[in-house]
Amino acid sequence: MRITIATIFPEMFEGFISTSIIKKAVLKGLVEIDTVDIRSFTMDKHRRVDDYPFGGGQGLVMMAQPVIDALNSVKTPQSKVIYLTPVGEVFSQPKAKEFVMLEHIILLCGHYEGIDERIMDSVDICLSIGDFVLTGGEVAAMVVTDAVVRLVDGVIAEASHQQESFEGDLLEYPQYTRPADYLGKTVPEVLLSGNHEVIRKWRLKESIRKTLQYRPDLLKKRIFSKEEKKMLLEIESEKVEKD
Repeated sequence: MRITIATIFPEMFEGFISTSIIKKAVLKGLVEIDTVDIRSFTMDKHRRVDDYPFGGGQGLVMMAQPVIDALNSVKTPQSKVIYLTPVGEVFSQPKAKEFVMLEHIILLCGHYEGIDERIMDSVDICLSIGDFVLTGGEVAAMVVTDAVVRLVDGVIAEASHQQESFEGDLLEYPQYTRPADYLGKTVPEVLLSGNHEVIRKWRLKESIRKTLQYRPDLLKKRIFSKEEKKMLLEIESEKVEKD
């Protein structure tokens, strides 16, 4: 797939694209990531891409001409333009799975007080990474890119996806590595037992426990198996005894 980031700060992505998993995905030819500099399309002699809003008000607004021309320079019939804005639908793992199925996504990074409303005719999806305001859409574009790229076939092992947080509406179970004893804090014995079925049950129960503690809202959507219902009751019972 191809990801294009439309921004007035393309230099922000130089280190991001050339580091870690993202870099490996690009070098393997599994994904193409490029940027388009919106400022290079402005017709303003001072290279401005923003102006004061009609009707008055605080701040500046990104002008329609440079943004639309920048988008048109990279759009194809298969492209989906995603505008990163606090008013959009909140980004999630299921949404990342939708995006990875697309041939080409263009991430439009807003700035200032937003964009000229006429640009919205060129936008397919409005997307937010949370209920807060950033100085620009670049950080949000990195978040979306990272979440999508790691889902591309061949970027990371398929088994890793299946055990991650938010898969099946459960958070990932606790993880440990060497040494088995660090400053008196030891790894649970079950993980050293070599009994894969016992380990599976422990991990499932701990995933439920962790989700119940940190994100109980996720459990409202999960359809529990008989085994999981039993574990949930055990966790609730253990909590009562502890209290």
